[in-house]
Amino acid sequence: MKGEHMYLAFGSEIIYDDASFRIEEKDKVGVVGVNGAGKTTLFKVLLKQEHLDSGKVMLQNKKIGYLPQEIDFKEKEQSVFDYLFEARPIHQLEQELNQIYMHLAEGKEEKKWLKQAEKIQSELDSLHQYTAEDELLILLENMEIDLDLLYMKVGDLSGGQKSKIAFVRLLFSMADILLLDEPTNHLDAKTKSFVTTYLKNYQGMVLVISHDIDFLNEVTTKTMFINKVTHKIKVYKGNYQEFKRLYANEMMEKELRIQEQEREIKKLQEVVRKAESATATNHNLKRLGQSRKKMLEKKLEELETREEKYKAVTMEVEPLEKSGKIPLEVNHLTFHYPGKKNLYHNLSFQMMRGEKFLIVGENGIGKSTLLKLIVGALQPMSGEIRYGYHANIAYYAQELEILEEEKTILENVDNLHYSDQELRTFLGNFLFSNDDVFKKVKVLSPGEKARVALCKILLQKANIILLDEPTNHFDPETQAVIGENFKNYTGTLIMVSHNPSFVEQIGVTRMLVLPEGKIVEYKRELLHYYYYLNTELV
Repeated sequence: MKGEHMYLAFGSEIIYDDASFRIEEKDKVGVVGVNGAGKTTLFKVLLKQEHLDSGKVMLQNKKIGYLPQEIDFKEKEQSVFDYLFEARPIHQLEQELNQIYMHLAEGKEEKKWLKQAEKIQSELDSLHQYTAEDELLILLENMEIDLDLLYMKVGDLSGGQKSKIAFVRLLFSMADILLLDEPTNHLDAKTKSFVTTYLKNYQGMVLVISHDIDFLNEVTTKTMFINKVTHKIKVYKGNYQEFKRLYANEMMEKELRIQEQEREIKKLQEVVRKAESATATNHNLKRLGQSRKKMLEKKLEELETREEKYKAVTMEVEPLEKSGKIPLEVNHLTFHYPGKKNLYHNLSFQMMRGEKFLIVGENGIGKSTLLKLIVGALQPMSGEIRYGYHANIAYYAQELEILEEEKTILENVDNLHYSDQELRTFLGNFLFSNDDVFKKVKVLSPGEKARVALCKILLQKANIILLDEPTNHFDPETQAVIGENFKNYTGTLIMVSHNPSFVEQIGVTRMLVLPEGKIVEYKRELLHYYYYLNTELV
């Protein structure tokens, strides 16, 4: 795969400017660059969802498989099994072959039909026609997906289940090129380990966008850097860690060159200044000044540009008022979705003001559902959820459904307690400035949407905050900022997270283990035992 002289701009915003790259057939490549550099846009170009203004990308008729950050099933009534199995067009090819056999039975144009039958059978063989179902079942087992899910409709899956099912379909598809956008967001440690090994040994090309640095370092052998300043693309040998070392060396050498260029420019400017202020009769100095002026113009043209230091998110989270001593109480809660078994039966727990509470359990076990019950988005079959004195809740949803796609960023964070100017100042802390605030949410990237959602809940200054996978769309630096602020939060925090380092940074006090409903004191070793070994806690 290679790109040549790529140019792409959205209005006045340049994404690529004479950018070129080359990747070999079995390379495993991490695609990196600051937010807005054009990482996801590159995937869209490869998928022909975006078109370059000029230049080209050559793929040599390779089959591409794509795992986006946001999973959306078009046919929500389709069964999970049908959705998975159609990743290989085996049924379609078998039907075409049957049609050819019917033509052959007629005894006409046998040579033509036999040639087509041979071609289709060759395609079926390449798709492992007779072993495909077994291969799919092995993938499901390794991805720790319950076979009961195969009979569900894809529209009924939880957020974590959607991601895992979409991932299985991608791996099953036998694509020549895999494009992965934040693939580890919903994976527990054991599944992530399987995916890591699978991708390292994949007999094709893999391109990965990820904020999971450990995953990038383990899987990738090359790093594609999209530079937001120069709008160029450069491919480095080595994983992310090696790229950072090489890039740091490049930047150091570049800084030394720029400093030398600036010294030369300063000397030339001084000569030109003296020449311009010299008397008309000082011909030698005047001639020298003209000569140095031309040199100065050339040096200024050749002067390299320093890399910009990009702004980081800044935030402050503090409740407007204190809640009562017991802000939240869950009593004898029972809930299940229509036609499904209970997620919880007779679940009870109580929170104290200022507690930081972590909910753990496998994907699909009801972690996000419990948060939706607490916030009132779902109603329990029996039992009650009681809020204490002065309790008020803000909810950060895993799939960012608290945002209204058709409204602007500013409209989404609208809050009666703040003026428009105050809201715009606050949005500036989340890297939305000037006319950015008038963009509709539907055009934003998942990372930008996550910043809007976080900004929205912090503006509420609630004393109970529910967080559902809050680090999924954030880079490590932003995760650290969020973690530090929630560590100092004096309200009550209830969280679902698959990110142990983030959990530890915040300072969780207790853990609720689903589906057992067992509440245990927070212990670091217990958290790591659960996440890294994926073991039930009984």
